Amino acid sequence: MTGLSVAPQPVPGHGLLTGRVAVVTAAAGTGIGSATARRLLAEGADVVVSDWHERRLAETAAELTAEFPARKVAAIACDVQSTEQVNALVHGAAEARGRIDIMVNNAGLGGETPVVDMTDEQWDRVLDITLNGTFRCTRAALGYFRTAGHGGVIVNNASVLGWRAQHGQAHYAAAKAGVMALTRCSAIEAAALGVRINAVAPSIARHAFLDKVSSTELLDQLSEREAFGRAAEPWEVAATIAMLASDYTSYLTGEVVSVSSQRA
Repeated sequence: MTGLSVAPQPVPGHGLLTGRVAVVTAAAGTGIGSATARRLLAEGADVVVSDWHERRLAETAAELTAEFPARKVAAIACDVQSTEQVNALVHGAAEARGRIDIMVNNAGLGGETPVVDMTDEQWDRVLDITLNGTFRCTRAALGYFRTAGHGGVIVNNASVLGWRAQHGQAHYAAAKAGVMALTRCSAIEAAALGVRINAVAPSIARHAFLDKVSSTELLDQLSEREAFGRAAEPWEVAATIAMLASDYTSYLTGEVVSVSSQRA
């Protein structure tokens, strides 16, 4: 195996976000959220990490603090199903760091159930965390930016399943398609506030937690279908998020960027 069929090593930071303050939801553990927090720190930002799982959140914050001693890392627990907790996250992050420049809405929940067998509870939970949670965080961030006196950036984590069909993923796909639509519409509204809103749409990014909750056979099949014959590394998705958060994309808003070898 040669070229990009073998995952490259993470590239070093280039100071793209020096002096910025970022909030990242669902940042505990081994997935895209923690990789994004790491990437933003590598690019010079101070970061507030958030998650509903307080123990994993504390562990992640401690790891990031040790890895980036020159940067500031704070942790605020938040369940994105709660408007009160989301509002407290944004208020607490701004209070702790003096400002917020970047909001990364990464929280989401999947599952694997055919529609004919899906319960109301399964459908509602996936939609509430993945779509409604992104809405709550976007609303709270825009409320902050409206009174902050400076612009900012919001980056949402969507999925290629917002475009593609996959067995057993109707609830997740519907939620991610909703995140894409929310991104486009809220971006038009946010322009007057000097705020850009974009989304990434990863195909498959494998990490320890995903391997734990999904079948290895399915993940292998999905990985093999990609152009490079492998899944993305979480840092590769995180690097795209960092780019969207940076001034390199100052004229880009309302877009969904596919982090994949194929859009649909």
